[in-house]
Amino acid sequence: MNGYLNLLKPPGMSSGAAVAVVRRLTGEKTGHAGTLDPEAAGVLPILLGRGARLLDYFSDKTKGYLAEIAFTGATDTQDAQGFLTEEGRGIPSRQEVEAALPAFRGRILQRPPAYSAVKQGGKPLYALARKGVQVLAAVRETEITALELMEETDAGYMLHVECQSGTYIRTLCHDLGQALGRPAHMRFLLRTRHGCFGIDDTVTLEELQADGTEKWLLPLDFPLQGMPRIDVPDRYGKTARSGGKLPGNLAAGLAAGEHARLYLQNELIGIGRRDGDVLRFAVGLPGGE
Repeated sequence: MNGYLNLLKPPGMSSGAAVAVVRRLTGEKTGHAGTLDPEAAGVLPILLGRGARLLDYFSDKTKGYLAEIAFTGATDTQDAQGFLTEEGRGIPSRQEVEAALPAFRGRILQRPPAYSAVKQGGKPLYALARKGVQVLAAVRETEITALELMEETDAGYMLHVECQSGTYIRTLCHDLGQALGRPAHMRFLLRTRHGCFGIDDTVTLEELQADGTEKWLLPLDFPLQGMPRIDVPDRYGKTARSGGKLPGNLAAGLAAGEHARLYLQNELIGIGRRDGDVLRFAVGLPGGE
């Protein structure tokens, strides 16, 4: 069984625990794309079998979120699970928040939170934080492609966020609060999209257990549709199946170093890369799908 499941992760379950449930159901090697914190919910693509080998080649890695920023105070984890570090100073007006948002759109700098999986000295920051060790993660650049203010809540506002991988939404909420002079944290998080995996097409663990996984299995090339396609002629079938170099004329439409999906008899057999006058396998999928 090779491909993907577009799982709707429930709140209160770690991403690893969700993967473990699917592994028991399928008996396959299983992983996931993009960790969700235990209290967060939403889209969690599950990678089955050879699907795990293709994660780096997904055509779209943009993520979408619906988050609540609560101005009831700042916390040490930057979400509702932590301890209060600063008291809230009231909810700012909609106009004030709107005025602050442009500074957080586009390329921005973020410092990952102390309670995160970012490693320092080979150890995740959350493990050090739990021992009382104060360590500041290095500031790094990320990109927020869309940031919109939604409806008001009893504690703050809902935000719609589109961003690249590696963006911390709870840090965004914390930093936005600091910019407004109103200590804040993230109280709710729902991932609505991970590339081509959208929340409208997700499946729950209960549905997988009731229906079986094959009904919901997405093909290996599902997240690769934005990548060029090359159909390998049958005369090169033996070479292709063994992962050998293919003639460069097959990659005539590719730029140097560009990748393409490789098919043999309409079956995905790997990812190829143009290398000078030959087409090399970047990833081979023995036996195809």
